[in-house]
Amino acid sequence: MSYGEKFRNGNGYNGRPHETLMDKPVLITGGAGFIGTNLAHRILASGRCVILFDNLSRDGVEQNVRWLERMHGPRVQFVLGDIRDRAAVKRVVQRAGQVFHFAAQVAVTTSLVDARTDFEINVGGTFNLLEELRALETPPPLMYTSTNKVYGGLQDIALRKSGTRYEPEDGRIRDSGIGEWRCLDFHTPYGCSKGSAEQYVLDYARSFGRPAAVFRMSCIYGPHQFGTEDQGWVAHFLIQALENRPITIYGDGLQVRDILFVEDLVDAFLLAQKHMDKISGNAFNIGGGPARTVSLVELLASIERLHGVKPRIDHQAPRTGDQRYYVSDTAKFREATGWAPKVSAAEGISMLDEWLIDARHLTPEPVLAGR
Repeated sequence: MSYGEKFRNGNGYNGRPHETLMDKPVLITGGAGFIGTNLAHRILASGRCVILFDNLSRDGVEQNVRWLERMHGPRVQFVLGDIRDRAAVKRVVQRAGQVFHFAAQVAVTTSLVDARTDFEINVGGTFNLLEELRALETPPPLMYTSTNKVYGGLQDIALRKSGTRYEPEDGRIRDSGIGEWRCLDFHTPYGCSKGSAEQYVLDYARSFGRPAAVFRMSCIYGPHQFGTEDQGWVAHFLIQALENRPITIYGDGLQVRDILFVEDLVDAFLLAQKHMDKISGNAFNIGGGPARTVSLVELLASIERLHGVKPRIDHQAPRTGDQRYYVSDTAKFREATGWAPKVSAAEGISMLDEWLIDARHLTPEPVLAGR
C-alpha cells in the first residue's frame, strides 16, 4: 500500500478508530507569520482545523492570530511555543495530519550578527521536527520552506544592464530562470542554516521514508505581511512610502527578483500535499518566474504610479550575500503538479498596497518629490 493510500484511509495510524490523518488538524509551525496566516485561512475556510505553532517573536504577528480566530473561531488552535523546544514540538506533531514547517530565523542580516541563534532555530528546530516525525508509525506529510539563498551569490552568472534592471547574458537563464540543476553553494550563515535544514528534510524522506518535500522560495508578498528591510521587501517598500519614510536601496537598485503573490503560493502548497506520493524527497524552486520579475527601481516606479509621488530614497553600499539577479525556473514543480501562478506582478503589488492602506488606516501622503 502506498503512503498516499495510508494517508487517505488511515492504515497504520494508531489513533481513534476510523480516524485518518485527514481528520486531524493541519500543523503550521510559524503559523502566525505572513505565509502561515494565508495558508491557514485557506485551509480553515475548507472546514479543517489548524494548529498555529508560533513563539510570536516577529512584531505584529499576534494581529494575524486574532484575525484568524475572529474569522474561523474554535477551528483555530493557537499554541505558543518555540521550534527549539523539542517537547513542545512533540506535543503538536502527535496531533497533526499534515505539517507545513515555516518557523525560522528569516533574515540574512540577523544571521550575520547572531549565527548561533540562526543555526539553533533553522537547523536545530528543523531537526527536532524531523525526529518527532520519524518516531511516528504513519507520520503526516511535511512541506518545508527553504530559500533561493542556497544557490549562493550567483556571481558566475554573467549579467548585463538593460534599462532599469540586470539580465543574464545566457539566453536560457534569461528565458527560464534558475533551475534545480544549479549547484548548491551556501552563502552567509542564513544560507548555510536553511540549506542544511532542507538537506535534512530531503534525507529523512530518503533514509527513513518520511513523506516530505522542499520549496526553495523566491520573494513572496501579499496581505498580512509585516515587511521589514531584512525580509519581505515588497511590503517594506510600500509601507515606507505610505508612511513617508525613506526607502534604503543597497547598491544600484537594478537587482532583479521574481515575485510571487501569496495566494499563488498557497495553491502550490496544497498541490504539493495532494501530490506528495509523487514529489516526496524533491526540492522545487518556487517563485513568480520570468513573467513576474521586478527590479528595485522598477518597484519604486510602480509605487510612484500608485501613490502619485516619488518615494524618498536613501542609497547605501551593497550588502553581504545580496544576489544581483535571481529568478526561479518553476518548470519542475509545474510538470509534477500542474501548478502555475495566476496573479501578475502589477496586480499583486496593487492588491498588497490596498490591503496595507486598509489594515494600517493609511492614505498615501501627497508630498513634494524628493522631500
